[in-house]
Amino acid sequence: MRRILLSLALGTATVLQSGHAMAGKDLDAVRARGQLVCGVAVGGIAGFMTVDNQGKWTGMNVDICRAVSAALFGDSEKVKYVPLSGQQRFTALQAGEVDLLSNNSTWTLTRDTALGLDFVGVTYYDGQGFMVPKKLGVKSAKELNGASICVLTGSTSELNIADYFRTNKMSFKPVLFEDPDQSRSAFFTGRCDAYSGDQARLYATRVANAPNPDDYVVLPEVISKEPLGPVVRHGDNQFEDIVRWTQFAMVEAEEAGITSKNVDEMLKSDNPSIKRILGVTPGMGKALGVDEKWVYNIVKQVGNYGESFERNVGSGSLLKIPRGQNALWTQGGLQYAPPIR
Repeated sequence: MRRILLSLALGTATVLQSGHAMAGKDLDAVRARGQLVCGVAVGGIAGFMTVDNQGKWTGMNVDICRAVSAALFGDSEKVKYVPLSGQQRFTALQAGEVDLLSNNSTWTLTRDTALGLDFVGVTYYDGQGFMVPKKLGVKSAKELNGASICVLTGSTSELNIADYFRTNKMSFKPVLFEDPDQSRSAFFTGRCDAYSGDQARLYATRVANAPNPDDYVVLPEVISKEPLGPVVRHGDNQFEDIVRWTQFAMVEAEEAGITSKNVDEMLKSDNPSIKRILGVTPGMGKALGVDEKWVYNIVKQVGNYGESFERNVGSGSLLKIPRGQNALWTQGGLQYAPPIR
């Protein structure tokens, strides 16, 4: 037994001393290209991924792509964004048309096991709800019996609605769209009684797309769990690790009080944990296969998780979504990152 334990200890030490594992084909392709290709949602979602007239993408999901680029290249802008519909997104990732999906995809068992893909974390904890015109006089989703409901095809929302109405012994008429713009337009022009999707999408749609946001209300029921996060192809463990720990690094930086504004000053910190996180004490970058300044580059160029949240969807945005479940675990939320050590 002692010999076995000694062998395991020596093996662990050898792994730590030998540096990172060999890169897989996906990571090799990204590095050879010098650019990350990131799949986002066609039509965009205010606060999460939108594109302006100059073709510049911004949003909370976009920040994940930028942060991965910062970790890989030291430059958050080495990203090409590819808009994909709900039906296209997983096929495009499987086919190698994109390296990474960061487009509010819900993590489910079948998506994680049957598609040859891996979800690497949860960027945003959400749940599905319903939005209706105030003039409809509906106060609860349980008053929607017989209603027509606009929803995106190829989404978990489509199945969740069917489950909810069946469970509550109600009927409904689904009005399906592949294009979010068409779905939103149909709802606001009165073709549907209700619009359903992740609550983040509902609030974004009401603020950014409604002719008069005050004419619409999001009903109180949340009918599902929607953990939304980045997705990569199965098989390249190192690339998956880099994407996963990029997101963890943003959360860990917020917990440690490291922001885009104070990160340079934090380089002088005597705190051993902060020194490891920012690469002042080397080793974490080597273990991951990136530059030792990978977290510094992420925070300096993109910000920590809290900065990204507040800027895009929280108090500093038009959406004003409260942190809720997406607060740090130390503040009663679900955002929790393993230690960088």
